[in-house]
Amino acid sequence: MPLYETVLIARNDLTQAQVETITDQIASVVTEAGGEIKKREYWGLRGLAYRIKKNRKGHYMLLGLDCPPAAEQEVARQLGLNEDVLRHMTIRVEAIDAEAPSAILAKRGDDRERDRSFRGPRPPAGRFSSGRRERSDDREEYRARPRDEAETTGGEE
Repeated sequence: MPLYETVLIARNDLTQAQVETITDQIASVVTEAGGEIKKREYWGLRGLAYRIKKNRKGHYMLLGLDCPPAAEQEVARQLGLNEDVLRHMTIRVEAIDAEAPSAILAKRGDDRERDRSFRGPRPPAGRFSSGRRERSDDREEYRARPRDEAETTGGEE
């Protein structure tokens, strides 16, 4: 049987359990047709590149399917009818690696290993530092000029 990978995006106001029930419905369709789900990954609530049906975020789920083409077409039909699913995409693949995490989860693991509290060295104060200006002005016309001794003594000669 051919192998497929399906990624679906569910609405952000759903819970993770509700997203799991959607994938359970897909799993029942696949198993009734004689196929099986080889891989199941929940990628979490992620931001969308653009708004879809007034949603800015969505729950992402990856499914690795081993099923006949008719079952895959039924899965696509069911996902298209479900109002909680914003988008879905299915591609045919040569192999499904069920043990290894997908590229999305592998990248997330790398991000967690780095220390996010360290932002690096501070840039030197200069023209493009923080945008705030100091009270003193370095222009020549505003610099303090030395006064004559006559002015400082009160004008007595």
